[in-house]
Amino acid sequence: MRELPVNQLDPKIKSVWRINDAIWIVIGFVICFIPFAIVAAVAPEESWAIGVMAIVAIVFAALAILCIVILPPIRYVRWRYQLTDDFLDIAKGIIWKQRIIVPFIRVQNTDTRQGPIMRAFGLASVTVATAAGEHEIPGLAMSEAEVLRDKAAELARIAREDV
Repeated sequence: MRELPVNQLDPKIKSVWRINDAIWIVIGFVICFIPFAIVAAVAPEESWAIGVMAIVAIVFAALAILCIVILPPIRYVRWRYQLTDDFLDIAKGIIWKQRIIVPFIRVQNTDTRQGPIMRAFGLASVTVATAAGEHEIPGLAMSEAEVLRDKAAELARIAREDV
């Protein structure tokens, strides 16, 4: 079996993942909690709504602990990548581990992406597109992402010329 790729993401990606997950958890909580809060306010005799509100709060608190405290460090350790002369090797996953080998002969496009949260931390993602789909390496320092993107594009150009 091939050894794991050697490069890791920037450690600041853990904070980005935490913030992103916290935003989605809060949105989900509000969407699930508000209807029962309205029922409890409009019809106080409907005591079941308060019970449901408590269950929703407990579920979302557990989800917040899992997604904000426990998973980001594990996800960070499991996310690795390596660029060789012939392919891009990506290893990721906590429960369902995934190993992706992208030969540069198949690469059609390379790109960098940066959302507002990643921009605040000075990070970017590199995306390598093939006919089969896109493969993303999230959470690299902006300068490192640009170098990786340019090197991947150059290796893809060389691979196409060699055929």
